[in-house]
Amino acid sequence: MKSIALRAAVPLGIAALLLTGCTSTDETPEETAAEASGTLRLNFGAFPETWTPGYEFEGGPMRIVYENLITRDDAGELAPGLAESWELSDDSTSLTLNLREGVVFHDGEPFDSEAVAVNIDTVKNTPGPFGAQLAVIDSVDTPDENTVVLNFAGPTPSMPVTLSTRVLPIGSPAAIEDGSIATDPIGTAPWAYDAEGSTAGTVMSFTQFDDYWGDAPGFENIELYAIPDDEAAAAAVVNGEIDVTDTEEEVLPRYDGTTVETFEYPAIRNNVMFFDRGPGGLFEDVEVRQAICYTFDVQQMVDVNGGEAATQHFLEGTQGYNPDITGYPTDVDEANSLWSSAGSPTIDGEMIAAPFTTTQSTIYMDQASQLEGFGISVSTVPPPEWFQGWNSGTYPIGLGSNDELTPFEWYSAWFAADAGGNPSGVESDELKSAADAAIAAGDSEEADELWAEVTKIIADEALTCAHARGFEVIAYNSDTVTNVNAPAYPFEANNLNLREITPAG
Repeated sequence: MKSIALRAAVPLGIAALLLTGCTSTDETPEETAAEASGTLRLNFGAFPETWTPGYEFEGGPMRIVYENLITRDDAGELAPGLAESWELSDDSTSLTLNLREGVVFHDGEPFDSEAVAVNIDTVKNTPGPFGAQLAVIDSVDTPDENTVVLNFAGPTPSMPVTLSTRVLPIGSPAAIEDGSIATDPIGTAPWAYDAEGSTAGTVMSFTQFDDYWGDAPGFENIELYAIPDDEAAAAAVVNGEIDVTDTEEEVLPRYDGTTVETFEYPAIRNNVMFFDRGPGGLFEDVEVRQAICYTFDVQQMVDVNGGEAATQHFLEGTQGYNPDITGYPTDVDEANSLWSSAGSPTIDGEMIAAPFTTTQSTIYMDQASQLEGFGISVSTVPPPEWFQGWNSGTYPIGLGSNDELTPFEWYSAWFAADAGGNPSGVESDELKSAADAAIAAGDSEEADELWAEVTKIIADEALTCAHARGFEVIAYNSDTVTNVNAPAYPFEANNLNLREITPAG
């Protein structure tokens, strides 16, 4: 009730302080709205810690300024992006991309094959899951400025899918080389970063790029805010100080009776990951991992936190799905039996969570504490710190998004011995053998069955468990914007069809 009263009474100028995290600015959102009706004002709760390709940041901010080589059409099918066409070799060991001509970066640098090679090299050499997904690229040939050939270490039929995701945003080679891209992103999208129009820590401004190669978007400019508090963000969108925000189910009642409309889409696949699996590690023993998995009650978490429970990563009907995977139904007796068989170890450690994963993480760790000697504390950190740290290997266990769309990507990102998300570097012989066979099958008919076996082994070895699918909830003010829709990119958080959003009225 206190918050509702505050929302009704707060004038726009004061509410601007909510937008800025109580930091004064020379230009308030109120003034901006009056001066530039062509500005789309977005809030995704946080700014990326770095905009350098290869680091993890969500699709929403990324797609303001960057574009992909391959994109998705309205039906979600792969479509030309910065590459007009592509061809996978018959044995899936190379991919030839024919680049779009006449494209330039926001800094005037040409987009060409050398630029693609620089970006691939940058992402490959950045620690983390994204680099791991490109690790299979052995070499990059640039026979001419508009042609790129990716040569793989082995059959990699899913690479076109990978290139359509946020794994490889294409940034300016010059900005990458001098390091400025970390704070001043330079891509090829319709909106270019405007450093002079931005206020550090408060708002990032992006203005229309006059030399954009494609069709003009619905809004000339974009302002990106970072309001971490859901109540403050809800107040801002209701008051018309911002147009669109991500939001949470618990604040939805605040939109009742207002012009704010909401929708949700499946965007997040969260699951617990055991990172400390190496020799002597806290989670080296498979029985320890299985015991912990049996303590998790995913439905209880869903009842509190929203989303839906799942038994495995992949959806039925997609490659990697295995009907024989039943997950780990809650069974504390079985958990205690396995725990005892494993010697009733002492598990003492810490995991970090972002504000939006704290509830889920805390519930799971509380459930696991039913095992005698289990004690993992949960520490909440700011989103940028969490994005860079939860899967770094610093912590023995973590929970976060696994947004890979194919079993090849998922395995390569988290479970292969050289995967960026496998800091212990361990992999069973059985898993490696199964994955090698699936990879060798390329895109043949037998590949589906072989990848299903890989995901079954991952489940049996309890390398991860407690699968849940989360929904991104978007709120927008229908008085100011229209055509606000979920993205065509599957399982990407904070993502919208930005180009199709138009001013209302």
